[in-house]
Amino acid sequence: MSPHALPHQRDPQSPEEAAAADAPVPGGVPAAALTPAPAQHGAAPDGSPVPAPVPEGGARPADAAAPSRAPAPRRHRTPSGAEPLTPEEARTVASWDRDLDALAGELLRARATTRDVPLPASLSASQLLRLAADPDGFAAELARPMPQPPQPAARRGTRFHAWVESRFEELPLPLLGPDELPGGDVWADEPEIADERDLAALKEAFSRTPYARRTPHRVEAPFQLTLAGRVVRGRIDAVYRDPGTGAYEIVDWKTGRRRTGDPLQLAVYRLAWAEQHGLPPDAVTAAFVYVRTGEVVRPAHLPVRDELERILLGETAPGAPSGAG
Repeated sequence: MSPHALPHQRDPQSPEEAAAADAPVPGGVPAAALTPAPAQHGAAPDGSPVPAPVPEGGARPADAAAPSRAPAPRRHRTPSGAEPLTPEEARTVASWDRDLDALAGELLRARATTRDVPLPASLSASQLLRLAADPDGFAAELARPMPQPPQPAARRGTRFHAWVESRFEELPLPLLGPDELPGGDVWADEPEIADERDLAALKEAFSRTPYARRTPHRVEAPFQLTLAGRVVRGRIDAVYRDPGTGAYEIVDWKTGRRRTGDPLQLAVYRLAWAEQHGLPPDAVTAAFVYVRTGEVVRPAHLPVRDELERILLGETAPGAPSGAG
């Protein structure tokens, strides 16, 4: 074994040195007990802290440094560069979050709540058409009715219907209330007759239709029809009767520029007239007459009573455009 690999051993004490170490000193304390012990990092027997020894050069080891006061918290920047919120700011933002949550919950509850709007006991023919075309929109109209602005085109439409009546003065005309004027059952948002010149052109166009040379059996004929426990009221523009067969034909004048006729309207008119006169609906025909072009449109299928009642019961809603002009 090489000399430097040997374990370090203390040189043996001479008998004199050992005796001196064990010799008593005044006070009865052995001399060895007076040898100072190396300083220990920690606490002294009386509880006071003992500093770690300082090595040569005066530098204190990092792991033996004296304990220091905890540093004050620093405000770190977020990745976006924004300062974090102070406690006061955080409380303010939390209150905003609570308010937003409450508002969002209220909005969701309002949207999820379905409000039942009862149908009135009596409806006009146009209201029945709106119910079939847009049940939600019609319910909104009933829940919050809004006054309609004056419609000059509607007044001119009324004048056109009155003019058609005047061509057949020999016919018995019913007494009309303020809301039952001829042509009054039109869509407010669908102007039909632009001005007086347009009204004059419409009168001339009517004279070219095949119905201008025929005498109607009735004009502005009122009706009242009970469907699914509710009363539907309205007026039929004209009813013609074939002199040879005695068959009736319901006619509704359309003065607009678009084909807006809804077969549902003619179905209501036909059923009302047929039941008033004790006739089967198939014995009565119905047509739209577009006055401007002279076009006559006879829908291939008209809903019958049970189909109309299903509309009032909310079981079906035809999607055809409506136009009770």
